Amino acid sequence: MLHDSVTAGDPARLAHEICGGGPRLVLVHGFTQTRRVWDALADPLATSHELVLVDAPRHGASRTIGAGLEEAGRLLLATGGVATYVGYSMGGRLCLHAALADGASRVRGLVLIGASPGLRSEAERTERIALDESWAELLESEGIDTFLDRWLAQPLFAQLPAERAALRERHRNDPLALAASLREAGTGTQAPLWEALRRLAMPVLVLAGERDERFSALGREMADTIGGNAEYRAVPRAGHALHLENPGGFLAAVVPWLQDNGL
Repeated sequence: MLHDSVTAGDPARLAHEICGGGPRLVLVHGFTQTRRVWDALADPLATSHELVLVDAPRHGASRTIGAGLEEAGRLLLATGGVATYVGYSMGGRLCLHAALADGASRVRGLVLIGASPGLRSEAERTERIALDESWAELLESEGIDTFLDRWLAQPLFAQLPAERAALRERHRNDPLALAASLREAGTGTQAPLWEALRRLAMPVLVLAGERDERFSALGREMADTIGGNAEYRAVPRAGHALHLENPGGFLAAVVPWLQDNGL
């Protein structure tokens, strides 16, 4: 199914693969993952869409590419082109920055999965930067195995079975690159984008797992803030990593929405 592949070495674009045919979807993974996390969803999505599977900065084959959130958004646009952008958690924040940088020129639609527009107060951001720094230091001192054991033990991932956590791919990431990602593009580094959400003019689908109370509340508020072009949906039987925990529920939410919006 794969018909194009670009790995590290092109500083203007992120490492990615292209497969399928039809309207384009750009899929962007979360922190500690790689583009391989979408493999289980690629076959059903590629029957109707061309997929661009991206390695985010400091992840996978993009491990040598460093970028803050705004620059990462620009790299994502240069890599994906005209498309609907789909991002999970960290990847959702990258897609959100791309959409706000681009308007609706290249970002025809936006799907945000368990994503946040940023922490509202400086105190919250300062606290999160300190937390991310402690995670980065753990990566540097203990390596990827110990880090992932502790990272995935967080309550946020309590609903994620080990067999669906893409552990093999996560373990292939470079711990020093992941530490750099936390410092360059962690949640604490993100300026709050709540007011900017009102500028999004393309169709937007905001998703959260029904068992993820924090991001369910955030998702509803985000959709309300964006306005009439946005829709919030809860994916049943899922927590934060909803596309991994309930792939069928993810497809049931996204595919009809794409069809209804001509994307």
